[in-house]
Order: sequence, then structure tokens, then C-alpha cells
Amino acid sequence: MTLALAAPLPVGRLLVAALAALLAGVINSVAGGGTLLTFPSLIAAGLSPLAANATSTVALLPASLSAMHGYRGELTGARRWAVGLALPSLVGGGAGALLLLHTSNATFERVVPWLVLGATALFLIQRPLLRRVRRHDEGVGAGIEPPAPSPAMLAEQFLVGIYGGYFGAGVGIITLAVLGFMGFSNIHRMNGLKNWGGFCMNLVAAATFAVSGIVDWPVALSMAVGSIAGGYLGARGAQRLPQGLVRGVVATIGLGSGIWLLLR
Repeated sequence: MTLALAAPLPVGRLLVAALAALLAGVINSVAGGGTLLTFPSLIAAGLSPLAANATSTVALLPASLSAMHGYRGELTGARRWAVGLALPSLVGGGAGALLLLHTSNATFERVVPWLVLGATALFLIQRPLLRRVRRHDEGVGAGIEPPAPSPAMLAEQFLVGIYGGYFGAGVGIITLAVLGFMGFSNIHRMNGLKNWGGFCMNLVAAATFAVSGIVDWPVALSMAVGSIAGGYLGARGAQRLPQGLVRGVVATIGLGSGIWLLLR
């Protein structure tokens, strides 16, 4: 598949992209949905939808690792889960990335507005969804986290990985919901595992995109710096963030971006 990359972005747009990545890193470390900031900003800067998606994936990869480092204390005792979730996340992320590379620009451009709007809808219903998950846990007498993932749980994570490798916006929200249904109730441990799974699926997807040649590297590298800082700051300061305001901004951008992409 031959893709034409956009011309190099001016320094000002690179700085804007880096700022969007910093905010996305913060948001991804706390709840997920950061791609709703980075992807539309790259589309607006002139990248094709496929190049924007691939570049955003590469740029936000370090944020998953830095955010996981910030949550490392919450992962104590979750080694079995971290190891168990790694393989389906890696394989699923690779499968999703390959699926994307076999999608034409025209097809992806038609699909992506609905992906953005769907991810925004997930972002909006995240809190009531997680409250329902917790009520489910209490109703079945949960509260004690399962010692290790079952084959069914690994299959669920594989499906999440496919979506994460293909597009990724809202994958953190989906992962938190899936972990809740798996029996987890500690949101900080869930965020730690979410960031680990996201790093695994994005690692394979980013490598696949890099080899394919569709990544805009100047943009990706400038955004990576912002995403690293944002991921760590978000993980360390999650409890002090004005989350209501942040969520409102992200939801507004997501809805506006989806409508704008449809009108394009």
C-alpha cells in the first residue's frame, strides 16, 4: 500500500502537537481517551488519517511506559496478571495494526469519524459504566481480586488488543471496564495494568507502523517528549487533577472532532 505523507510541519505546529501529546499522556494515565486529542490535531495539521493514526500510536507509546512507572507501587502483587496480559496484548496489537495497514485511506477516512464518535461515547459513559462494574462485583461477592487471568479473560484482552492496534482511541476505557468485570475493584491497580496492556499492544503496533513507513517521524518524536512528561505527571498527580474539567474538555473535543471529520 503506497501512502503519501504530509509535508513537514512548521515548528509552531510541532509545538502544538507536542502540547496535545502532553495533555493526552496525562489523560491516558488517569482514564484513557488521549487519542481524542492527538488524532484530530494531526488531521487538522494536514496528515492523512492513516498517517495520523500511526504517528499518534508511536508518539503515545512512551507515555504508557512512563505512566506505568508512576503506578508501579500499585502493581505490587500483580505479577501474574502483568505476565498473563502481555501476550494477548502483544498479539492483539499486532493483529490490529496489520488490519489497519490493509485498510485503504479512503475506507479508513469513512470509518474514522464513527470510531472517534464511538470512542467519545465510551468516554462519556465511562463513569456510570465503571459504577455498574463495581456494583456487579459487590453483587457476586467479589472484592478479592482473582489470582490469575483465566483463558476467557485472556481472550477478552486479545480482542481489546486488536482494537488498540487498529485505532486505540478509548482503548483505556474499554480496558478498565474489562478489568472490572474480571474482578478488579482497586482503580489504581486497574490503571497500572491498563497502562501495561496499552504499552504492550502499542509496542507491536508502533513497530509495525514504523516498518511500513507511514509514520511522520518529526511529529512523532516531538509528541513523544510531551507524552512521556504527561504520562508520568498524570500518574503521579491523578488524585489532584480537576478531572471534571478535563473530562469535559476531552468530550467536547471528541464530539467536535467526530462531527468535523464527518463534514469533511
